[in-house]
Amino acid sequence: MSALHDTLRRHVDGGSVPGAVGLVDRGDEVEVVTVGSLTAGGTAPLPRDAIFRIASLTKPITAAAVLMLVEDGRIGLHDAIDEWLPELSKPMVVRTPSSPVDDVVPAVRPITVEDLLTSRTGWGYASDFSLPAVQALSAVQKDSREPHTYPDPDTWLRQLAQVPLLHQPGDGWLYHTASDLQGILIARASGRTLPDFLAERIFEPLGMKDTAFEVPETKRDRFTTYYRADPTGALEPADTPDGDWSRLPALPSGGGGLASTADDLLAFFRLLRSSGESGKSGEPGESGGHRLLTPASVSRMTTNHLTAHQRELGTLFLQGQGWGYGGQVDVTPSQPWNTPGRYGWVGGTGTTAYLVPPTGTITILLTQVGVESPEPVRLLVDFWRCTAEVRP
Repeated sequence: MSALHDTLRRHVDGGSVPGAVGLVDRGDEVEVVTVGSLTAGGTAPLPRDAIFRIASLTKPITAAAVLMLVEDGRIGLHDAIDEWLPELSKPMVVRTPSSPVDDVVPAVRPITVEDLLTSRTGWGYASDFSLPAVQALSAVQKDSREPHTYPDPDTWLRQLAQVPLLHQPGDGWLYHTASDLQGILIARASGRTLPDFLAERIFEPLGMKDTAFEVPETKRDRFTTYYRADPTGALEPADTPDGDWSRLPALPSGGGGLASTADDLLAFFRLLRSSGESGKSGEPGESGGHRLLTPASVSRMTTNHLTAHQRELGTLFLQGQGWGYGGQVDVTPSQPWNTPGRYGWVGGTGTTAYLVPPTGTITILLTQVGVESPEPVRLLVDFWRCTAEVRP
């Protein structure tokens, strides 16, 4: 048995998760480890193609789709979003981050497409959740792990427009809301629904056959039950295979609404590793052999765009690292796994996926237990350490 197997087995045996799929692709070899079961206390073993709610691992995929529209000439990085999201054309900003929500000034410039991609719109979660503007946002910003709590996009945008920005556009990094806005931007700029656009431009070309905002009945025998831990640590079912992902939500969340598999995510991260070109036919999780993104777009996506001050503002989420488009970019080797240039993210359903461009290594972990804090849980830390230290 490998160190990766031992690491995942220890956490499953300890009861923190019912099961886990871990994958490491080092270019010349792929190691995949499956342990545990589809459900807590269940007897059905977790298959390699088990389907998980991937939560915020949706964000890099959504960002890639925005870049496809940029390459199509439909939108520009420096374009104001007003043309497609007119509800947000005249935002107000709290005078200081700690000001009450009625102490506002006009935004000094429009929000741009790149502000959405870098999560610097002025809307989103801050390291300090007690700030009045963040509290106001919390009444509007929904949890993408509960997709049917969102209203339709038009209603949600009207509600969001009533919330003042915490920072002027471009000034501060804030979490999550920008990715949901990207999803609506994609739909309006393309004239397609977000699920249809992602399927046509990303999932079908890459052979990501199990990635979608809903899981059809024919696949639910592979769909995991999702859990949350109660105060004692006991696992309580939060969603079943026939639950929230059995039908499309009114607003498919570009920030966290997808379900997927380890091999489907491998195909996407291989796309980034190959600078936007799909892999050779016949490799697991890949198909085709044509370009989906330009190298320049992939480079912008996987390059840090934050200043040191903006990284500090996002300390609770970023732990001192940077942000590209839709995902974290490591800028300092603060831990053994924080290789400068490493790109990826984590999901609030117990998921993580990263590409390390200097080595070409891709690491993916999927579990079915939610986390309630941006601080990484022990299983993620152990997985990152294991995959950073273990070599062929």
